[in-house]
Amino acid sequence: MTDQNAPVIELTGVTKLYKQGKLDVQALRGLDLVINKGEFTAICGPSGSGKSTALNLIGALDDVTSGTVKIEGQDLSTLGRKGRSHLRRDRIGFVFQAYNLMPVLTAYENAESVLALQGAPATERKERVMALLEEVGLKGMEHRRPDELSGGQQQRVAIARAIASEPAVVLADEPTANVDSETAEKLLDIMEKLNRERGVTFLFSTHDPRVMKRARRVVMLVDGKVASDKVKEGGVQ
Repeated sequence: MTDQNAPVIELTGVTKLYKQGKLDVQALRGLDLVINKGEFTAICGPSGSGKSTALNLIGALDDVTSGTVKIEGQDLSTLGRKGRSHLRRDRIGFVFQAYNLMPVLTAYENAESVLALQGAPATERKERVMALLEEVGLKGMEHRRPDELSGGQQQRVAIARAIASEPAVVLADEPTANVDSETAEKLLDIMEKLNRERGVTFLFSTHDPRVMKRARRVVMLVDGKVASDKVKEGGVQ
């Protein structure tokens, strides 16, 4: 049986400095954070609090100024460009505010893309992707391209793509920002179901009260540091 308390993400003393002209802007200030397997956690905070910066560092999309970021015990600073690319492909799922689907690919092809990059057999890809598209409510829409889908439907494709490779964690950066309230609730229903039934670990960056309400752990960042870290009853930490 899988250890439900196994750390998936570990940030230790993480700082991040950006240059703005001649000024150094400190986005993160010694951030310590551990996300365990099976969590459904939201990182919240006002604009400029560092929440998107934290997700970029966890997703191996940017480098820390100091401190360490580990994914499943792997220190990202020890990985070269190829190693980081493979980590993103194999162990991290991404759900972005703007969906980031390939416009020339169908819903099926978009959801399949990571598995194809991994070299999974076609029969395995088809079985897994069709099951996922049905699970996120897109059965019968697999041949539609993004411009033939609503915003909520595109985000469902992005969710299916994110979990198709069974990653260690799904990083969701403002996933409900571009959809209406009803669609947002439906998307959260899907992600909550995947978390509870499949054990998918979700980490959100958000300012959406709906996401914060659903999250079982809410980490509030202010000025690049943890201001509060609350686990709700029944939450995993």
